[in-house]
Amino acid sequence: MSRSEMCLLLGATGVGKTLLLKRLQKLSVHGAGELEPTPATLPTVGTNLTDLTLKKKMITVRELGGCMGPIWLSYFKDCSSVIFVVDSANIAQVSSSCIQLLSVLSAEPLHSACVLILFNKRDVPSTMSLVEIKSLFRLDDIVASATQPITLLETSARSGQGLPEVLNWLESITVK
Repeated sequence: MSRSEMCLLLGATGVGKTLLLKRLQKLSVHGAGELEPTPATLPTVGTNLTDLTLKKKMITVRELGGCMGPIWLSYFKDCSSVIFVVDSANIAQVSSSCIQLLSVLSAEPLHSACVLILFNKRDVPSTMSLVEIKSLFRLDDIVASATQPITLLETSARSGQGLPEVLNWLESITVK
């Protein structure tokens, strides 16, 4: 295995980044199977570093707390990919998440980074449909104007829905 690639895990406070990272780490080590009960999480203040061992490479995921949004830029330099998490059950947070996403996509150091946008909390009854979210975010316009390759996935860190696809995406991206 070559040196570890750096992936940033970003999103507003409370979107499920910490649980997602814990679940991805378990999945990368133990493979698919019975999910353990949802572990307790606290809002991340600062940063969490987690190594994910994939089939062909190692990726270090740096989760940045949502409250650190104003200084995310200082972490962009050494990263090759970004996972941006959106709480698809929180309509009140959509506009601020969209602004954060646009800020990430327009940052020069991330000009060629691979980007995965996750619509998390798909298991919550009040979740918006993918059509609604894409419309509110104007995602078609964002994807069309972005310099980065962008992938969209629906996930539930709680139930495990979509998590194998996240690991597959991490495995498939190549560092430029």
